[in-house]
Amino acid sequence: MFRPLEIAIGLRYTRAKRRNHFISFISMASMLGIAIGVTALITVVSVMNGFEQELRARILGMVAHATISGAGEDLQDWPRAIELAVADPRVMGAAPYAERESLLQAGRSQGALLRGVDPRLEPAVSELADLMTEGSLDDLVPGAFQVLVGRDLALYLGVGLGDSITVMVPEFRSTPVGVAPQARRFTVAGIFSAGMQDYDRQLAIIHLQDAQRLLRMGEGVTGVRLKLHDMFQGWRVARDLTEQMGQYYRIRDWTAEHSNFFRAIQMEKTVMFIILSLIVLVAAFQLVSSLVMLVTDKQADIAILRTLGMSPRSVMAVFVVQGSIIGVIGVLLGVVGGVALTLNLDHVVSAVEAVFGFEVMPADVYYITGLPTDLRGQDVGLVTLVALAMSMLATIYPAWRASRTEPAAALRYE
Repeated sequence: MFRPLEIAIGLRYTRAKRRNHFISFISMASMLGIAIGVTALITVVSVMNGFEQELRARILGMVAHATISGAGEDLQDWPRAIELAVADPRVMGAAPYAERESLLQAGRSQGALLRGVDPRLEPAVSELADLMTEGSLDDLVPGAFQVLVGRDLALYLGVGLGDSITVMVPEFRSTPVGVAPQARRFTVAGIFSAGMQDYDRQLAIIHLQDAQRLLRMGEGVTGVRLKLHDMFQGWRVARDLTEQMGQYYRIRDWTAEHSNFFRAIQMEKTVMFIILSLIVLVAAFQLVSSLVMLVTDKQADIAILRTLGMSPRSVMAVFVVQGSIIGVIGVLLGVVGGVALTLNLDHVVSAVEAVFGFEVMPADVYYITGLPTDLRGQDVGLVTLVALAMSMLATIYPAWRASRTEPAAALRYE
């Protein structure tokens, strides 16, 4: 006989008697419930990871990993800061920038962040050159007073390539009629699309030298932007560089500028994980009910095993084994289904759109089209462990009830 005895009997009980297929149906329903819950949990968490990765890539495509700026004044020794940054092996690139709030006027008026960049150094810290839909970053020539605007900003202002935009900044100058804000007419040299409304609607790019003249900064800049090999070391690298420069500077990294945004995404992911875990928990409760019904059906068998000398602990192990088998099979089916669905989600979405004739995420409404996915091994492992733990816990009460069966009472009417 197969040993140990508890496992042999537990495996035997997974197949119901021919006269009682209802218990077998309940067990199968519990197994499928666990499988569906695990599949949904893996797929949704992977989609959340995909959106987080996509948004992070779009944001960091326009935002530096870290910045070093002057403490209350313009940064004058920025060439030395760039020299030190380039010499640091942790830094991929460094570039100066000049930044100020501004008001842009054309067909309409719109407030925007005016940023002056060096076209030769900017590709080392951002993906602006790759995000151009019209024109080029290299079209920015010092003294020509040209501007690059986001796609949404260009649509709102009603401008295109070659059109003029009046840029006003909060730098006041004296005129015969009084004090007036500093203003300059710029020519649109290009349009970019970052895929984020914060940049496509509220950012305008000009040449660094034009920004210095417009903002009356002389040779100074607002700060230096850094791109790192490991973006999570942004604050540490910026701090080390400022210590080498030997003065007080203001340092910031991308986590400080967008911490609330990514924290909200992480919280939403956690809440979604908890909600979907409840689906697995419901399937686990269904497993409890099926095992309780099985224990009731097997009262006579349990009593005979007890009279043959099987201990209550061994009886309990029999039903723990049986419930665990149902749970493990359900979890494995769910893991296989979740991984397969995640890897083929684009094809599934395309098929659904073709059948029902609609777009899940239309391009004219959402910046991100389709459902991006990022399947991570640690998430699959966590889901598997949680589902297995719930399945194991679901077997304890029915197994305990089986171990409490009294042989005399169970065999009284047999």
